[in-house]
Amino acid sequence: MNFSRVNLFDFPLRPILLSHPSSIFVSKRFVTRTSAGVSPSILLPRSTQSAQIIAKSSSVSLQPVSEDAKEEDYQSKDVSGDSIRRRFLEFFASRGHKVLPSASLVPEDPTVLLTIAGMLQFKPIFLGKVPREVPCATTAQRCIRTNDLENVGKTARHHTFFEMLGNFSFGDYFKKEAIRWAWELSTKEFGLPANRVWVSIYEDDDEAFEIWKNEVGVPVERIKRMGEADNFWTSGPTGPCGPCSELYYDFYPERGSDDDVDLGDDTRFIEFYNLVFMQYNKTEDGLLEPLKQKNIDTGLGLERIAQILQKVPNNYETDLIYPIIAKISELANISYDSANEKAKTSLKVIADHMRAVVYLISDGVSPSNIGRGYVVRRLIRRAVRKGKSLGINEDRNGNLKGAFLPAVAEKVIELSTYIDSDVKLKAPRIIEEIRQEELHFKKTLERGEKLLDQKLNDALSIADKTKNTPYLDGKDAFLLYDTYGFPVEITAEVAEERGVSIDMKGFEVEMENQRRQSQAAHNVVKLTVEDDADITKNIADTEFLGYDSLSARAVVKSLLVDGKPVIKVSEGSKVEILLDRTPFYAESGGQIADHGFLYVNSDGNQENAVVEVSDVQKSLKIFVHKGTVKSGALEVGKEVEAAVDADKRQRAKVHHTATHLLQSALKKVVGQETSQAGSLVAFDRLRFDFNFNRSLHDNELKEIECLINRWIGDATRLETKVLPLADAKRAGAIAMFGEKYDENEVRVVEVPGVSMELCGGTHVGNTAEIRAFKILSEQGIASGIRRIEAVAGEAFIEYINSRDSQMTKRVEKLLKELRAAKKEASDLRSKAAVYKASVISKNAFTVGTSQTIRVLVDSMDDTDADSLKSAAEHLISTLEDPVAVVLGSSPEKDKVSLVAAFSPRVVSLGVQAGKFIGPIAKLCGGGGGGKPNFAQAGGRKPENLPSALEKAREDLVATLSEKLG
Repeated sequence: MNFSRVNLFDFPLRPILLSHPSSIFVSKRFVTRTSAGVSPSILLPRSTQSAQIIAKSSSVSLQPVSEDAKEEDYQSKDVSGDSIRRRFLEFFASRGHKVLPSASLVPEDPTVLLTIAGMLQFKPIFLGKVPREVPCATTAQRCIRTNDLENVGKTARHHTFFEMLGNFSFGDYFKKEAIRWAWELSTKEFGLPANRVWVSIYEDDDEAFEIWKNEVGVPVERIKRMGEADNFWTSGPTGPCGPCSELYYDFYPERGSDDDVDLGDDTRFIEFYNLVFMQYNKTEDGLLEPLKQKNIDTGLGLERIAQILQKVPNNYETDLIYPIIAKISELANISYDSANEKAKTSLKVIADHMRAVVYLISDGVSPSNIGRGYVVRRLIRRAVRKGKSLGINEDRNGNLKGAFLPAVAEKVIELSTYIDSDVKLKAPRIIEEIRQEELHFKKTLERGEKLLDQKLNDALSIADKTKNTPYLDGKDAFLLYDTYGFPVEITAEVAEERGVSIDMKGFEVEMENQRRQSQAAHNVVKLTVEDDADITKNIADTEFLGYDSLSARAVVKSLLVDGKPVIKVSEGSKVEILLDRTPFYAESGGQIADHGFLYVNSDGNQENAVVEVSDVQKSLKIFVHKGTVKSGALEVGKEVEAAVDADKRQRAKVHHTATHLLQSALKKVVGQETSQAGSLVAFDRLRFDFNFNRSLHDNELKEIECLINRWIGDATRLETKVLPLADAKRAGAIAMFGEKYDENEVRVVEVPGVSMELCGGTHVGNTAEIRAFKILSEQGIASGIRRIEAVAGEAFIEYINSRDSQMTKRVEKLLKELRAAKKEASDLRSKAAVYKASVISKNAFTVGTSQTIRVLVDSMDDTDADSLKSAAEHLISTLEDPVAVVLGSSPEKDKVSLVAAFSPRVVSLGVQAGKFIGPIAKLCGGGGGGKPNFAQAGGRKPENLPSALEKAREDLVATLSEKLG
């Protein structure tokens, strides 16, 4: 855009840019400074005061526009970026809008990677999913968009980070008020000359046309009707939608207002305000039905209106961004005003990207190779390259070890006060993350640039000889990416600067080959015969039955020994078996394969046979069972009984569900940006790799453990459903970044209120089955990747027992440690008993009709007396009063432990635990007693425990039934 030709708005010399509370006042030729009082409650969108700003709606009386509007009104008010934001919010607060804080750049909406618009936080209201809390609101929303990254710094208006000022109506006011207020804000509050403001409307929106023409008074020649692509908003194929109206600022009104004026001409116009009128519901048939509740969604770009009001040639030279550019210019030892266009572009790119990076990291996004983290990493790396092109090597203070971006970030943070007051509180973490990422990339940059330079020279040399267009082979781009960690986006930028294009199709082919090879190394079995013919061509997909059954009758479709097909195998043979159907889970999604057996029963012509299955792999949808023939012989075409080892399957289920709980706990404790980078679900442990840039603190690990064990204790039933991929993501299911899913059908595993993931693995039916969870270790395994190993369920008990055993050996040598070890072991056994009690609580039954009492009489195997007491106390506290609990165990040879616990309402009926437990204990060769609500007893005949508990059950039912009448 050539702003040098603007005549009425002559651009001033470089403005004196000062931090608030100094305010910028624009006169026709220069900028002066004056102190101005402001309202912090308006300037701080996140403050508690701002959320309370509500004023009664005032009536608006607008006169038709005057083409002779005076520019003095425009020039005499405070037009600093902070002031514009404040004035916008105050304008709508005085008209009944509640000022709400900016939402995080990390949206709650699972379908969107980053917050890209002001309306995003209100999307559930607009879609009718949640009720409105206020009739209308106004915000200054921080936004991130990276779809036009290549245009940043090159045009006057493209940014990755920007602020969107908006006013929203949730079924309150509609089109007339939105249009009139937008005009009043623009021409009265901000003082834009009316003859410089143009309006676009949807081509069929006659209502908007009449309001603009007759009520506001905009001349017909400055109202442009535009098509659906430009001026009709939709939320999707179906749902709320409606026409738009946009306000454009005209830098060259002297060019006239002919019919062929193009509002899309960036050299003349800038769109600064967009009004969306949600008035229809689009049906599946494409029909537009009027909405019962009509809504308003608007957006005014702060950087754009600042450019207009501050009369500078582009958004970058406003006081919102230029102080950052000035800092970068200082580091580069150059003058922005005298710099060439290439250098100016680099300065703008760094300033823009660092704004985005600072606010993203503040909102919890750390540099990584996936999702939002990759956005941060990519922006930092682009900024580093642009800095290198400017000759910046460090902050010139010598205290940041060669990193210059932290110095730029400090300037961004300095300007953040009225954008997000939390940023300054997080400054140390923000600066340190940027410093580490910059230094890490500089090492990568140094290695990769040498090879890239060589490859580009080769490409240019070949092109010169062949007279063809120079291009970089996709394999070379992939080599730079895979071996040197050189992002393909950076490769493309460097190549473009040298006039070389990149074979991106070739690069994508190499990437896909790597993904396939990686997957094949873990999940694919080579199914070929000697002549290299693929045996899978003649084998149908295996029907998987393992979600619902652990055993099934199946037919042997093929046998392979050393990769060669055979008809029959005998005892001792190691064999790969293909069945038509199977209950065996094949290794995938991090979960190891089921173990078990295949049985062939004698049919008169064939002897019995047993095959032990030790692994199951999957090639596409064909399951390959790997095993050893333990006895007999197995033939193709014969029917077998396929039986999964139930104990090992349960262990895998426990660890897989625990892995889902672990991911949810990590997101709650250390931040939503953490995401899975790999996993192992085994019988004896689980392993979870995740993206994070530091080790977890002890208190964080403890909080994660406690959170998971609480979810386990909640005994929540899991829900599993199969949905189209789009529906699953819309529902909030977490998908592995980079993983490919079937668009038509994915399996969603949900722990309601805790976790929802796309997962094909096997899981427990209820979180109580997990019993307990324990983290064994947490460590770094690569840059930005951490690993947690843990145990749950039976593996947890084995871990506890193993640790107890180790402790016992140690305390034999050190008497001082003996007491601590016994106490710890006792505590752990008590915890294990409590978890087991949670599991058996489902065995409780009721006595009575009109008034009922819950009764639980059960055995807890070898639980010791103290732990048995803890279990009973846990059950009394978790089962609703009235409840009666009797538990028994045999913790040692010739020893019986009994406990009775009655809730207050049971005791009030005259049933006492102390009197009840004594006769039961006598049946086991012992005795005991206690209080009315709690009693313990013992005995010496464990063999009598089952009958004693049955007697307790009968007596308790009879006594309570009698008391209840």
